[in-house]
Amino acid sequence: MRIFHGTTEIAGQMGILSSALNKRGYFAVGYNTFHSYLGYQDNLINTNQEGLHEGYQEILDSFDLFHFHYGTTLCPGFSDLPEIKQRNKKMIMHHWGNDVRFHDLARINNAYVFTGDSPPNEEIHEKLLKITKYIKEAIVQDYEVYDYVKDYYDKVHVLPIAIDLGSFTLKYPKVSKERPLILHAPTNPEFKGTFYVEKTIEKLKENYEFDYIRIEKMKHDDAIKFYRDADIIIDQVLCGSYGLFSVEGMALGKPVLAYIRSDLIPMFPSNLPIVNSNPNNLYEQVKKLLVNPELRVELGKKGRQYVENYHSHDVVVDKLLQIYSNLKE
Repeated sequence: MRIFHGTTEIAGQMGILSSALNKRGYFAVGYNTFHSYLGYQDNLINTNQEGLHEGYQEILDSFDLFHFHYGTTLCPGFSDLPEIKQRNKKMIMHHWGNDVRFHDLARINNAYVFTGDSPPNEEIHEKLLKITKYIKEAIVQDYEVYDYVKDYYDKVHVLPIAIDLGSFTLKYPKVSKERPLILHAPTNPEFKGTFYVEKTIEKLKENYEFDYIRIEKMKHDDAIKFYRDADIIIDQVLCGSYGLFSVEGMALGKPVLAYIRSDLIPMFPSNLPIVNSNPNNLYEQVKKLLVNPELRVELGKKGRQYVENYHSHDVVVDKLLQIYSNLKE
């Protein structure tokens, strides 16, 4: 089976999933038209809309299954979908959050959420109607995204974020470290709640000794080198779920703080070790880790085990292949 991923690379997932599929003996590659400072390269063909247009017929001829991401397909306006459907090729859409986060729906269970980088509700709705005329099943990373698309597709699968653990060497926090390093890495500061993170950091500095680094606009591979030295990682404190940065932090053996909506907690495995933190309790949650180095190590160990169990690309690809096998042409 030859598997196409495209056309928007989010959090390195097209490349990671393609790599895992290739290791299983399939041919998979991501065609990416979204280029950012993160610099993802693995298992990707970085192109643009013109390049997709030029290679359109070859792509349609070459692949058996089309795994689309972030509400994008080969052509503007989804004009490729009727032909792919006519050729009886399998298709699935992978939604990641901001592409489908309806503003009013997001606020029902989350007073903190920022949706300023999501399209207007009407635009999301119209796009989903066009997609689901031809694509009947979707994938989402968690149940925070699930609610936005569940009424549009015949079936929505929850597939955790994937990570290649081979790229993440364990480095637990040192109990004896006099000045712990807190690290925050926002790709979008408004979405991640960076204002509240740094307001908390300034308040903590009045009473506690530690260092703080904000990683921003840095290539992903370079950023990982900084993550390794962190003792505490603060991810997103507004969204209501955790993202790739949380997964990477746990993979490195770090304690991670992020906001998990109370109604979503039962939807995750019961051993999720993330320190649940929102703007109202962030000070106390960070303080708890600053004054208890043993807890930092304990959570770091639990986090690594959690990622091995649920986010390793070897585990995730098994679930993905099961989804693929049941897709209808």
